[in-house]
Amino acid sequence: MALRTSPVYLGLGVPRGDGSAVIVVPGFMGTDLYLREMYEWLRRIGYSPYMSGIGRNAECLDVLVARLGKTVERARCERGGKVHLIGHSLGGILARSTAALRPELVRSVITLGSPFRGISSHPLVLQMAGIVRERINRERPRANQPECYTGYCECTAVTAVQSSFPESVAQTAIYTKTDGIVDWRVCVNDDPETDREVLGTHVGLAFNLYVYELIARRLASA
Repeated sequence: MALRTSPVYLGLGVPRGDGSAVIVVPGFMGTDLYLREMYEWLRRIGYSPYMSGIGRNAECLDVLVARLGKTVERARCERGGKVHLIGHSLGGILARSTAALRPELVRSVITLGSPFRGISSHPLVLQMAGIVRERINRERPRANQPECYTGYCECTAVTAVQSSFPESVAQTAIYTKTDGIVDWRVCVNDDPETDREVLGTHVGLAFNLYVYELIARRLASA
């Protein structure tokens, strides 16, 4: 309600977009559906939004990054310019991995409560991740590794997100110290100039009016 009754939600008081493509990426166990609010808002302020097309975010990270990569290629082809990526939670890790692998296609990455510096999450989240890992290993015996779906996995997606972030891609890390799901200290960059703190909860970052305002300004500056 706070978001929908704010001027920001109506596109007032924030920079207008230039029509460039912006892809929204859902968090762990989520689908594109819950980011529909942000998707429609991005269109309202002048961007060309795209859903990630990754399906449910509960799959091998290599598979998810490959799916996201196809959406990035399609958006680049249709809009004719580099794309912006906005990732919530684990979606931010997928976005950063994609940018590291295909920097020539990505203009900026904005993460919302994304633990890209290390895994430090609520025990229930880690338990769910364990269930997903078991399913992945069961469905893909050839990839049976104890480190699968952890920060120690040696897959392309994890290796990419742990590498140096491309200097050509603008980055912003939005976080909250009252996250409740992940430790905010693993959601920030080395450069404090690219970090932005807001008040709120982990899930609420996808519906936070202050986050929306930051997104509009960071997209414009990128």
